[in-house]
Amino acid sequence: MSDLLKRVRDMFPVMKADAVLVSDPYNIRYVSGYTNDTGVLLITKEAAYLLTDFRFLFQAKKEVKGLIQVVDMTASGYPLLVAELCKTHQIGRLAFEKEQMTYREFEEYSNAVKAELVPIPNYISELRWIKTPEELEKLRMAEHIGDIAFSEILPFLKPGVTELEIAARLTYSMQCHGASANSFPPIVASGINSSMPHAMPSEKKLENGDFVTMDFGCIYQGYCSDMTRTVVLGTASPKQREVYETVYRAQTEALAALRPGKKGKEIDAVARNIIAEAGYDGCFGHGLGHSVGLEIHEDPNCNAREERVLQAGMIMTVEPGIYIDGFGGVRIEDMVVLTADGYENLAFSEKKLIEL
Repeated sequence: MSDLLKRVRDMFPVMKADAVLVSDPYNIRYVSGYTNDTGVLLITKEAAYLLTDFRFLFQAKKEVKGLIQVVDMTASGYPLLVAELCKTHQIGRLAFEKEQMTYREFEEYSNAVKAELVPIPNYISELRWIKTPEELEKLRMAEHIGDIAFSEILPFLKPGVTELEIAARLTYSMQCHGASANSFPPIVASGINSSMPHAMPSEKKLENGDFVTMDFGCIYQGYCSDMTRTVVLGTASPKQREVYETVYRAQTEALAALRPGKKGKEIDAVARNIIAEAGYDGCFGHGLGHSVGLEIHEDPNCNAREERVLQAGMIMTVEPGIYIDGFGGVRIEDMVVLTADGYENLAFSEKKLIEL
């Protein structure tokens, strides 16, 4: 933890501040080890404080390690306690995470803290971009649990089963194998519903001839997984096979191009061009992928706007898709880690077309 505190303090000149108030719960967890989402982390040049209320005080004292002091804010509230600590450390400029703090909270801190409040972008989140070996092991396990859940759901996919039932069984399977929760609500979309990239599971029953797209993931020891597979119930039609093979080829080629030194938009373009040249221009309306870690959606990304350069140790999803209104859709997604000369795929579930 002391190394992470140093890395945060090294950013003070960039923040143009004497201290930083961290309110993003994922950044707090990353720097301090505290796993609850109630609290703030104040880091000055000389000290660091995890502020939380009585309900989580014992948990914080158990989890927070290193040179971070745990302080009970119950009596005074966050703004007044932060103001007192800023006065103690003679803080003139206090940075805060502008994408996390609400306007009401900003007003409360402005009224209490005498220091100038300095809004900063996601500087601390950038520390999380490159995963440590320990983080990678947890991410591998999270994705492995998803692989198990996929293998267990296949025999259950039959005509008459609802999308809601499939989502429930995916959740049950992942938690039976060690997940603490879903990393996001499972997406299960069958038939024409599969034309909606983020369709909510419904009471629709599976029918022969349906595409069935399942996008799901879990949390294992705080770290998320994300994978998508699309299958066909029964025998695929020629059109279904064509759409599926196009998405499969787009993903295969995008993975082959993935390596450190590339911009996210370059990898996105590989898949997007294949889909467009196959006659499905305009049917792939989302980005190719995103990073994953403590959060299901992290930076950087692989999309048409991403100028940031990919680096070894980053996690990336690769998830091209084709969505056709009134027909259905296909998405295939793996979660990979970039290596020195390419990538390691953390997912092992079959990606060639499965007909059930």
